[in-house]
Formats: sequence, C-alpha cells, structure tokens
Amino acid sequence: MPQMKRTVKDSVFTYLFQDPQYTLQLYKSLHAEDESVEEKDIELVTLANVMTNDLYNDLGFMVKDKLIILVEAQSTFSPNLAYRMHLYSALTFKNYADENKLDSFAFKKMPLPLFEPYIIYTGDQEVPDTLRLSDLYIVKGRVRIETEVQVLRGDAADKNDIVSQYVRFCKIADEERRKSGPTIETVKAIIDRCVKENVLTAFLSARRKEVEDIMVVLYDEAKVREIHEYNVRKDALEEGTEKGISAMVATLKQLDIAKAVAKDKLVLNFHLSPQVAEAKVEQYWN
Repeated sequence: MPQMKRTVKDSVFTYLFQDPQYTLQLYKSLHAEDESVEEKDIELVTLANVMTNDLYNDLGFMVKDKLIILVEAQSTFSPNLAYRMHLYSALTFKNYADENKLDSFAFKKMPLPLFEPYIIYTGDQEVPDTLRLSDLYIVKGRVRIETEVQVLRGDAADKNDIVSQYVRFCKIADEERRKSGPTIETVKAIIDRCVKENVLTAFLSARRKEVEDIMVVLYDEAKVREIHEYNVRKDALEEGTEKGISAMVATLKQLDIAKAVAKDKLVLNFHLSPQVAEAKVEQYWN
C-alpha cells in the first residue's frame, strides 16, 4: 500500500534544487551582493555514485566557471560532516579537472575555481556555525589541510529566503508525520499547510502532483529487494556454481549494489574466500 517515504525531505531537496530557478535563488541567498548571476551561469556538478561505496552528495553547482558550491541537507547532526565534505570537494575537483583536461603535471598552475561548502541543518540540536576538518585531528598543531563548512539553519532575517523556506518545509513535514503517521493523507496535509503558510508556495503549487509522487513510496522497497535477492540466490545455486556466480553478480550490478557488498554476498552464498569472491565480481561485473 502506498505510504509516505522515510526520506521525503531529501527527495524534495533534490527535486527542488535541480531546477535552475531555485538553484539561482539558493546562490543569491548565499551571495546577495552578486546581482549579475543568471540561471544560464549555473551548472549542476552534483556527485552521483562515483565510487563503489556510493559516495555522492546532495547538491553541487558551479557559478560562471569560477565558484563551486556544495550543499548538504541534514536533519541529524554529525561532527564528521566536515570530513565528508572534504571528500566531496576532492572528487568534485577531480571531475572538474578531468572534464576541462587540466594537467596536474604541467609546469603552469591549474586554473581551479573557488570552493564553498555548506550544510543546511534542519534538526533541533544546538550546532556550531562552522565545522572544520581540523577539529577531527587527534593531534593538535599546525593545520596543513583544512576544510571549513558553514552551517545554515534557515534563520535568515528574510523568511522568504529559499533556505529558510526549505527548513520550514522540513519542520512542517516532521510535525505532520508525528501527528498522522507516514500516510498519503499526511503528504497532502504537508503540501496544503506549506501553501497556506507561504512556504515554497510557487514550487509546490506548480508541481503538486510531481512533488506528491516523489514523497510517496508504492511498496516496501527493502522487502522487495530482499525477496528478489533470495530468488536470485536460489536460482543461482540450482544452475551450478560458476553459472550461478555469474548470474548473481550480473543481477547485483543491475540493483546498483556496490562491488564490495556483492563480494560479501558471494562469500556468504557460495562459500568463497574474500580474494576469490573479489576476483569473481571483477570477472563478471561487465
């Protein structure tokens, strides 16, 4: 039976800010002094499944080829967010260098854009204004590698600021879920209340059907995947070891399972050593 997604706030964040007009609003909320930027000056550079452990970020965009902004939306605070943003920045820069054919071994400097990382925090804890990678160092001393992340709480003086509106949307979503549970009616109530309170009104009114769809899950995804993997495993064992291993690897790849997880499943189901399982994953992955 359809019900409200557990990750509804993340889904709306992604859908909202993949639209250039709202990405532009986000940029202007961070740089009100820059009145010259237009939608055409912004390019999304969000990371998506770039490593086998599915490392990806919520939002990344480039402004006029001069500034990269990475934004994470978090309802649960972690002091390790600066470390994660450090990884996202490194991978984003690598992608930028690859796409622009920049040579890190050249004798002239690589023309890299500026970088600004932000966290939009939608929870209720007291959190610092800035998170630093160096705060995680075991030994304190001279800092040679640093990443500073500014925390945004949606408490700008301008309550029509897009960050403030998104944070308010998250608060309303949490309140309505606590009141009525993860139901279809709750999804409708969230949107109705947001429109009434002038929270993301233009976005929610113009795209109500699409937003409702992304806020709802039609089935228990985890249960469906569990049943599917059970039948894949059963069929694989019946077909014979090597053919079964090949079939399981191919299916796990289609399910977007990371290679490391696929290796563990081969170890468990076919009693292979980790080294052999890893080799089999590489052999049958393509």
